Formats: sequence, C-alpha cells, structure tokens
Amino acid sequence: MTIQRGGGIAVDKLDSIFELQKELDRFIEEHRNLDDIPYEVWMQKDILAIIAELGELLDEVNFKWWKNPKEIDKASIKEELADILHFFISMCIRTGMDPEELYCVYHNKNKENFNRQLGRSAKSGYKI
Repeated sequence: MTIQRGGGIAVDKLDSIFELQKELDRFIEEHRNLDDIPYEVWMQKDILAIIAELGELLDEVNFKWWKNPKEIDKASIKEELADILHFFISMCIRTGMDPEELYCVYHNKNKENFNRQLGRSAKSGYKI
C-alpha cells in the first residue's frame, strides 16, 4: 500500500514506517548514549517493552474482571497498538529484516496457518 507525499511521490507505507523507526532508533541511541548495547540486550529490552505495552493495552480493554468496567476508548487502544508496533519494527530492523522480508515471512506464515486450519499440516491438534 502506498501513500502520496508532498511532491506526488508514491511511498510504500511499510517502507515509510521502517524508515521512521530507523530515524527514531538512531536518534535515541545517539542522544542517550546507547550505541554500545549488544544485539541480544536490545532484543531483550524491546521484548520487555512490548510486554509492558501489552499490559497497557490490557488495561484499555477491561481485563480486570474484579473491577467495574470503563468505557472502551478505541483511540487509546490504537495508540497502544502503535506503541507495540514501534518496538516490533525496531526488532525487525535490528535483526536485519526489511519490509520486503517481513512481508514474505508473514505471507508464508499466514499460508502455513491457513493450511493448519484446513487440516493440511503434519502438526497435530489443528484438524477440524
């Protein structure tokens, strides 16, 4: 999917998200003196950040059955999803996965998941 930029140039949305994330990561690393952190530590930190953001997302959808539910705020849910995407894309970039590879890996996994649901998998537990 593409978007039009000021000069009428078509830009792929996923490519744009990756570029924006690269810029943000670079800025944070430079201005917070984080450029010497090893790959595995970055991955651990990003995974923990996603877990924290998922917790915030859970709070938005009334998972606490012991509390009176609040009105669902879809704008807040969308914001939490965007936060999760930031860390996910950052992990893709650190792993060397570009938008094209992410698309291909996702596409292949989606096909595999459909085959499992259709009973066309050697993995047990999926047959309908």
